[in-house]
Amino acid sequence: MKEQKNLIKMLAEAIDEGRAAAFVTVISAGGSTPRDAGARMLVYADGSIEGTVGGGSVEALVIRQAADCIKKGSGGKFVFDLKPQGNTGMICMGKMEVFIDVYKNPFKVLILGGGHVGVKIAEACRLAGYPFLVADDRAEFANSERFPGALAIINEMPHKAVAAAGVDKDTYAVIVTRGHALDRECLEAVMKTGAAYIGMIGSRDKVGEIFRLLGKKKLYPLKDARVHSPVGLDLGGKAPGEIAVSVLAEIMKLHYKRGGGHMKDKPGK
Repeated sequence: MKEQKNLIKMLAEAIDEGRAAAFVTVISAGGSTPRDAGARMLVYADGSIEGTVGGGSVEALVIRQAADCIKKGSGGKFVFDLKPQGNTGMICMGKMEVFIDVYKNPFKVLILGGGHVGVKIAEACRLAGYPFLVADDRAEFANSERFPGALAIINEMPHKAVAAAGVDKDTYAVIVTRGHALDRECLEAVMKTGAAYIGMIGSRDKVGEIFRLLGKKKLYPLKDARVHSPVGLDLGGKAPGEIAVSVLAEIMKLHYKRGGGHMKDKPGK
């Protein structure tokens, strides 16, 4: 039980930290196998592990399968036949079945700017269960009291924090800094990454001017489908909380590839 409790605690910590992991459980074992049914192991996306399902070559195969499941975002039952004619190339003369549960947040939100709108976007992320990071050079604006539960708080100029934030294809970036110049610098920085979504707050006039200035640097936001500016869905309302709901609704709509219409108009059951 000690091993199980520790692994469960480690899994919970990984989930809280927004770290993808796979929980591997041996569900059946026959013949000569390294571990009995019930053995458990935690595998992280980088291939590091906690616990064991037997070590050696079969464990290496399980780790590889678990890492692949994390990458795909789904697990399932897998059979490792440890016989000469089996699928492992091993001759232990046994068979082991494992079940792999994948725990991976669908995406993370990078909030560039720690002002009023940034705080409300963070609150919306917490409510929805989405991990988020915050970047602002002003420690009095970006701190754990204003942003409880943040994966990271980066006290650097927002556009310089993009590199430190580890932006990838699962990152949805929202630019809500304190000024037009900072917004432009952030948009320039994020467009050069693999971010899945880039939202920037602003009036149409401000957005148009920023786009024009970036064009001089051979960056064309209008040709980049990831860029959504002015950010958010047209739901009405201009208060920080209303803007935050609009922004997160747009992110969810795009992530889940939905139309964003009324549920009452959705066909089917």
